[in-house]
Amino acid sequence: KREMVRGLVAGAFIAASSIAGACGFVGSSGPSPVHKSRAFVKVGNEMEKVRRNMSGEGEYDVVKVDLDDGRDYPIYIGAGFDPKEAGEMLRSHVKGKRALIVTSDKIAPFYLDQYEAMLKEGGDVQVDTLVLPDGEEKKTIDVLGLILDKCLELGLDRKVTFVALGGGVIGDMVGFAAAIYQRGVNFIQVPTTVMAMVDSSVGGKTGVNHPRGKNMIGAFHQPQCVFIDTNSLKTLPDRELQSGVAEVIKYGLIRDADFFQWQEQNMDRILARDPTALRYAIKRSCENKAEVVKADELEAGVRATLNLGHTFGHAIENGSGYGTWLHGEAVAIGTAMAATMSARMGWIDEPLLKRTYDILMKANLPVELPPDSPMNKETFLKLMSVDKKVADGQLRLILLKGDLGNCVFTGEFDEEAMKATIDDFVAECAGQTQLA
Repeated sequence: KREMVRGLVAGAFIAASSIAGACGFVGSSGPSPVHKSRAFVKVGNEMEKVRRNMSGEGEYDVVKVDLDDGRDYPIYIGAGFDPKEAGEMLRSHVKGKRALIVTSDKIAPFYLDQYEAMLKEGGDVQVDTLVLPDGEEKKTIDVLGLILDKCLELGLDRKVTFVALGGGVIGDMVGFAAAIYQRGVNFIQVPTTVMAMVDSSVGGKTGVNHPRGKNMIGAFHQPQCVFIDTNSLKTLPDRELQSGVAEVIKYGLIRDADFFQWQEQNMDRILARDPTALRYAIKRSCENKAEVVKADELEAGVRATLNLGHTFGHAIENGSGYGTWLHGEAVAIGTAMAATMSARMGWIDEPLLKRTYDILMKANLPVELPPDSPMNKETFLKLMSVDKKVADGQLRLILLKGDLGNCVFTGEFDEEAMKATIDDFVAECAGQTQLA
């Protein structure tokens, strides 16, 4: 069964690739890499959309992340997978006979036994588990060491497959551990938060935080697959769901105007956890992410645009103390700052600025810093100066420019507009007023 599932998935991918090539989406001259990848994903997804009856009612989709050198992998998106079939799907991506599930103490009580049982079914995979402390403040090199300690204690070899069961913190740390353990082993992403489902589990970015900067220690390491069961969102706190929606909004602002308009009309359904709306939002986000990763896997250009609001947001997370803000909350404030700065320079009009603020607030996300924030202009500038997008000493930002769905990644911006924007946002913060 394991080989059968693997063969069916591989066959579907080959067929999709053949059709895409015949249509002129790959190979030869023509559209830009981003447009070619977008066309490829659309054709591929039509071929790879899997509508299978599971337990008499379930169905799921497959979005393909198309990479070079045979490293393509599927993102399975569904709700209430049949345990037996889900186990077969997951085991088809375990290349050896050992698997290590790593999760957090927050997620383990809900899902660890379930996924351990699915992987063990059939008896051909030996499964070990590790539970780590939860939280962004635990995303450190020291906690990462606990994963490596466990691997060496168990005597795991290079054929082991790690399974990251949890949100973005777990996914990033387990992926990084997989990248460096014995110089690289396979891993599977099983995200349980909106943030991880729509962003961090897809594309191979892994790493941990450093006291002087977020995600400053890491590697690009792609998973074997991403397995998304949206039923896991039933146990997700409202605040974390809203945090994840910040990344969904991002896709609409930077590259997918139709998706943004859909969000404006359906945000209430997303927040109410309507299954159809959630699944569509996750699938469309994954399609957008897959297109960008195909065009620029190592973030040399267009992939950096996925970091809209992140340079400001990472400074807020670090400067406020990791764990004070959820990642998406900080990114939401950062997105408001980026949009405000763009409007200040005349790059976007006032109606688009208003729509940006309106949708963030409709998602119950913050768009300003509170009065007790320790942030000030000096802290912002200091932390932004060590952002990963700095090149040759020049800070580069992702800013909105033009109509909805367009942005730029550039170091050519008005620094005074950036400083004025920071001034506006910290004007009433305790960290700024204490300097006065």
